[in-house]
Amino acid sequence: MSAKPEVRLVREASQQIVAGGSAGLVEICLMHPLDVVKTRFQIQRCATDANSYKSLVDSFQMIFQMEGLFGFYKGILPPILAETPKRAVKFFTFEQYKKLLGYVSLSPALTFAIAGLGSGLTEAIVVNPFEVVKVGLQANRNTFAEQPSTMGYARQIIKKEGWGLQGLNKGLTATLGRHGVFNMVYFGFYYNVKNIIPVNKDPTLEFLRKFGIGLLSGTIASVINIPFDVAKSRIQGPQPVPGEIKYRTCFKTMATVYQEEGILALYKGLLPKIMRLGPGGAVMLLVYEYTYSWLQENW
Repeated sequence: MSAKPEVRLVREASQQIVAGGSAGLVEICLMHPLDVVKTRFQIQRCATDANSYKSLVDSFQMIFQMEGLFGFYKGILPPILAETPKRAVKFFTFEQYKKLLGYVSLSPALTFAIAGLGSGLTEAIVVNPFEVVKVGLQANRNTFAEQPSTMGYARQIIKKEGWGLQGLNKGLTATLGRHGVFNMVYFGFYYNVKNIIPVNKDPTLEFLRKFGIGLLSGTIASVINIPFDVAKSRIQGPQPVPGEIKYRTCFKTMATVYQEEGILALYKGLLPKIMRLGPGGAVMLLVYEYTYSWLQENW
């Protein structure tokens, strides 16, 4: 006898949430050092700054020499705490938006892209407070032992600036743009291309097919959404002059960066971002798909 519809619905939702959370946890543990480097590049304003990094290799060397190995894992607790709900929301809402859009007369290509956009906007609302704490901790150049704890730093923000758009939720518009654009391209590209390229019967080749498409999805999405990412880092990170807020809103921040530093400044941190979210995006999709498939068979 088949399960009741509501039981099937709860089971399906639970499977999507568990699979999405697992995908996020694996990705963050593997790729966080690159996220630290990306944030450092995005918040540095000019090459004449004594603390600026000259290259990707230079950034790794300086962080390791000045802050130790654990310097690469600064700010990891907020994304770990956020990753299960964040990725659970990402994949679960994508599946739900996709299902809802099935009632509308849209092409599959558009359905995947719009469902991705919706999942990204929803994900951004959940994750933004964690991003504020993470960016602040990543910007701190003290040794790992000397930096404030995650909860201590979060309390500092709440006490000084509150919970709103100037405090624990500052940069929300930029985060909405970053996640909305990324997920729209990420899911749209992955599922459309995956449906075009034939499935391979060999498990290894099929794994490589999915990994390759996932790698391209994460890379292309990273290139397209990085101006929002730079704006988010500037708004949520330390301001150039202590006590003065220079970067307030998403598009005004982009315009200021462009006017003062040029178009390439809107692409700061692109290499570590691609190095993280190219393979990281592939890892997430594969962990999600294989975990979800396993759960459907065994749960």
